[in-house]
Amino acid sequence: MVAKNEIKLVKSLQQKKYRTLNGLFVVEGIKGIDEFLNSDYKLERLYVTDDSLFENVDDEKTPIKEADLKRMSSLKNPNKALALFQMNKVVEEIGEEGLVLALDEIRDPGNLGTIIRLCDWFGIEHLVCSEETVDCFNSKVVQATMGSLTRVNIVYTDLLDFIKKTNLPVFAADMHGSNVYKTELPDTGILVMGNEANGISEAIMDSVQFKVAIPQFGAFQKTESLNVATATAILLSEFRRTL
Repeated sequence: MVAKNEIKLVKSLQQKKYRTLNGLFVVEGIKGIDEFLNSDYKLERLYVTDDSLFENVDDEKTPIKEADLKRMSSLKNPNKALALFQMNKVVEEIGEEGLVLALDEIRDPGNLGTIIRLCDWFGIEHLVCSEETVDCFNSKVVQATMGSLTRVNIVYTDLLDFIKKTNLPVFAADMHGSNVYKTELPDTGILVMGNEANGISEAIMDSVQFKVAIPQFGAFQKTESLNVATATAILLSEFRRTL
């Protein structure tokens, strides 16, 4: 039987300060947990409503009632299992090769989760996030990545300083930039995507060499902008199209 203090711990991990304090984050659902079990992340505790699940896990597994899982979960409809993993995966140093994606103050967990999946899909090994970007271990982000978090190296840093120090060409998504469909794109460089409401900060925009835009084709052209995850998908596709 699960103890009350265990439920309290799991619930507290919905807040970043407690994730940082305990060095733990939550993964929910059978598929997501399986992805993390087969990664470099270390399992701390696994809670299951069916003890036949995850038969290769012994010491860290705790059978619980569905009612207790619901009390722990951040989901409306919990899916049979919830796990705690340690946050101490080694973060790789970002080299001066390949295509790197950089995010300037992305705040929506769903957007970040989708962007991490896009990195996985398009083979982007390194994702650089400004310090103001939502935490990648936020439960909604983890859920949205569908396991892709295990395959993308994510670094939180001073983004302006990172861009100023790199030797790679830096591209920024900007509505007033060059038409991306008519721009010659390299297979090595940095692509910067901006905040959902305010775009890329002025300081960072002043530090990039190239600005690219996704042109509008609609007859009315009244849509102000694309969702940042959607725009990221289009731009990454263009960068990869020339390979």
